[in-house]
Amino acid sequence: MARRPTIKDIARRAGVSESAVSFALNDRPGVSRDTRARIRRVAEELGWQANSAARALSGERSGAVGLVLARPAHTLGVESFFLQLVSGIQEVLSAARTALLFQVVEDVDAECAVYRRWWAERRVDGVLVVDPRTGDPRPALLAELGLPAVTIGEPGPPTGPSEVPGPSALPGPPAGIGTSPVSAVRADDAGAMAQVLEHLHGLGHRRIVHIAGLPGLAHTVRRMESLRAEAERRGLGPDHVRSVVTDYSDAEGAAATRRVLAEPRPPTALVYDNDVMAVAGSAVAAELGIPVPHGLSIVAWDDSALCRVTHPRLTALVRDTAGFGRLAAEELLSVLAGGPAGVRESERPRLEPRESTAPAPAHTDS
Repeated sequence: MARRPTIKDIARRAGVSESAVSFALNDRPGVSRDTRARIRRVAEELGWQANSAARALSGERSGAVGLVLARPAHTLGVESFFLQLVSGIQEVLSAARTALLFQVVEDVDAECAVYRRWWAERRVDGVLVVDPRTGDPRPALLAELGLPAVTIGEPGPPTGPSEVPGPSALPGPPAGIGTSPVSAVRADDAGAMAQVLEHLHGLGHRRIVHIAGLPGLAHTVRRMESLRAEAERRGLGPDHVRSVVTDYSDAEGAAATRRVLAEPRPPTALVYDNDVMAVAGSAVAAELGIPVPHGLSIVAWDDSALCRVTHPRLTALVRDTAGFGRLAAEELLSVLAGGPAGVRESERPRLEPRESTAPAPAHTDS
């Protein structure tokens, strides 16, 4: 493995003292303009970078932002949402010459531990927080640490009491770091679910099951609550319209589909919280001999190439997920540049009807 260049290497190549190199690279007086330029040119040629400990001592920025994902690892390779989200984030960060530090962990406790370590080591200048949860401890912790953050998919920063250790249990922030507010990019999950139910109800469906994602996620709760409210508004109770939770994987999506279709009064329409589960559900219906859409209508929450190449093509909610990521990254860079924290609205998803939804079977009772 190639050895990383040191200040001594730069000094030898530039023909100056190590102290002169330190002055030049840290923008301190003590060297001439020409010498400073020569030292920096040599440092760039050698590929030298300051380490995180040195940055922490000098108070410099790291030039990176962090993203930690606390989800089952087996669900990540098949879900297109995060790939699109990260592509949008990376588009903005690349243009700003800012790196993205990404880590996958088992749970929120491990995620909080990563934030504490990154803060202590000054690894990142700020973080992007995904999958807001009910009773979420992360925004309060990040505010306490003074680590700028943008929560993706959250209506706004928490206003309730902190659920993380108070100031006495946390080490004091490094010099120059104070309490930072948490920004947010909002997603209209309730409005999206209203579109879905309006479409299916208009086609005559009265028995609808929502194959939802992880139960602790705030957007899962919002979708379930919106489904229930929209159903009640149309006179449909929980015996007609309800949600069941999964881990977002194709395996659990298929298993949930089998269970609900085996019921004495099975649903005539299924709404899946991602494209992978919707495709898996369509395959289960075909295996059971239930024709889509004339025996069962299917809606996918997130549109993707999978939805468009599956036969029949799946009705889906179309949203600019990459744009969602760009908006979050822009907000974080704005906060890092000294702008105020705030809440930005993402573009509302629109339902695109395709061949997987049709009028409810005529023989179906209510």
